[in-house]
Order: sequence, then structure tokens, then C-alpha cells
Amino acid sequence: MSNLSRLSEFILLGLSSRPEDQKPLFALFLIMYVVTLMGNLTIILAIRSDPQLQNPMYFFLSILSCADICYTTVIIPKMLVNFLSKKKTISYAECLTQMYFLLVFGNIDSYLLAAMAIDRYVAICNTFHYVTVTNHRCCLLLLVFCITFSYLHSLLHVLLVNRLTFCASNIIHHFFCDVNPVLKLSCSSTFVNEVVAMTEGLAFVMLPFVCILISYLRILIAILKIPSAPGKRKAFSTWSSHLTVVTLFYGSISYVYFQPLSSYTVKDRIATINYTVLTSMLNPFIYSLRNKDMKQGLEKLINKIKYQIDRFFFYKSQ
Repeated sequence: MSNLSRLSEFILLGLSSRPEDQKPLFALFLIMYVVTLMGNLTIILAIRSDPQLQNPMYFFLSILSCADICYTTVIIPKMLVNFLSKKKTISYAECLTQMYFLLVFGNIDSYLLAAMAIDRYVAICNTFHYVTVTNHRCCLLLLVFCITFSYLHSLLHVLLVNRLTFCASNIIHHFFCDVNPVLKLSCSSTFVNEVVAMTEGLAFVMLPFVCILISYLRILIAILKIPSAPGKRKAFSTWSSHLTVVTLFYGSISYVYFQPLSSYTVKDRIATINYTVLTSMLNPFIYSLRNKDMKQGLEKLINKIKYQIDRFFFYKSQ
């Protein structure tokens, strides 16, 4: 048993085992990855280059875009390699590393969404004190909290997985090393892992979600008290994009993780795409298409890029 406690590698089955599906899936996820990278990089550049977007909301949005790039990069490149490879393997160390960084960036996303919800609450419900309450120091402290707790929380779960014995199948019924599919392969007791996941894990997931819910309720009450219809629309427009992202992210996570380990099926594999790939890809569009300030920032960025291109070709032609 001790000789079999550490497998050298796992096999990732992916989304489909049929050979004819591999190239279409490769093309689909390659496009999604490129769109995710370009969209989130554009959001970051637009926020960094526009002085009017230098406020807490867009500070957290730029960090969220950066986390989304890292989140998808942990998953998709390995997926793309496996789509074109007959040997869809991942080493034991690489599997735990992937699991760790997935948990890290997933938790950072979760806490950033909570920080953005608190920011919207202060902006709408406590407008006159917004600048003093959400100052630069406060934003940095919130960011340090998000990153520190995410790293520690993820480390705990990966260390608990590392103590397990794997002596039977090494086939992971997933497209990446997620916690639940790996736990299902263990031939030793996963009781401690499941208890920690349903206590500490649930607490860490629910803490930002509770913050978001409380902020949303206070925001909704404040918006309903606004007498004018244009005022309600303006307040709702600053909040609706964040509400859409939170619904997509937490809706799919709740469906996948808040159920017993024994009931983990192929439907969960498909649902996982929502919060690992789809949400990260859609975030830039949701925030830019439904936000007037972001639209203006993107227009300024495009004009700057056009100016630099024209200038380059002008000097080249001289």
C-alpha cells in the first residue's frame, strides 16, 4: 500500500473521449482563451490609461481581470494540449499545483466580487463619505486580505489531498484537477477532506457571498427610495453589471460544490465551464457594454492606439 500511495501521473478524460470531438473542442476553447486574454487585457489597459477610471470600483475590476487571466491560464493551455494529444496525462505534482492555483484564483475572484459589492454599497448608500471610506489604503488592505486568505485556504485543501492514498484508478473524470474528482479516486478515507470542505471551505465561500447579499439588499432598498426614475436607472446601471457577474459565478459554483461527493457527475463537469472559463470570458463584455464610464475609457484607449499606429506609419513613410 505504501508503494502505491503516490501515483506518478493521472489521466484527464476531458470533456469528451470521442476522437472526432477533439479538434472542434480545441478550436472552441482556443477562441475562448484568446477572447478572454484580449478582453481582460483591454479592460486593464483602459482602466490604467484613463484618469477618470482611477477609483476603487475600477481598481478592483482591473485586479479581477488580472485574476481571470491567471485563472483561465491555469486550466486552458493544458486542456488544449490534451485535445491534440493521445496521452492525456498530468503528473501528480502538476495536478496538485494546478489544483492549488485554481483554488487560489477562484477564491481571489470570490473575495474581489465581495469587495466590489461593498464598494457599490458605499457609493450608492453613503455617497458623501465614499471618497473617505474607500480610500487607497482601504482598497490595498482589502486586496491584501483577499490574496492572503486565498493562498492559506487553498494550501490547506491541497495539503489534505496530498495526504491521501491513491491505489486504484488514476483516471480523472474531468478536464482539470478539481478537488472532488481527485477525491473520488482515493482509496483511503476522505472524511477529513469532506468535513473541512463543508465547514472551513463553506465558511470561506459563504463569507464573501453573505457580504454581497447584505450589500445588495441595502443597495436595492436605497434605489427604491430614490424618487426620480432617471436617478433609479443611473444607480441601477452602476450595480447591474456586478449583479450579472455574481449570478453567473456563484450560481455555477453552488451547483457544483454544494452537494455530496458521491453525486458528482458529468453534468458538474459541464457546469464547471461556467465559472472557470465562461465567466472570465464574459466579464469584460458585461462590464464594458453595461457601463458608460468603461465605454468611454475603451473609446479613449482605441483612439490612443489608432494615434500611435498612425504615428508609427507616418514616421516609417518619411
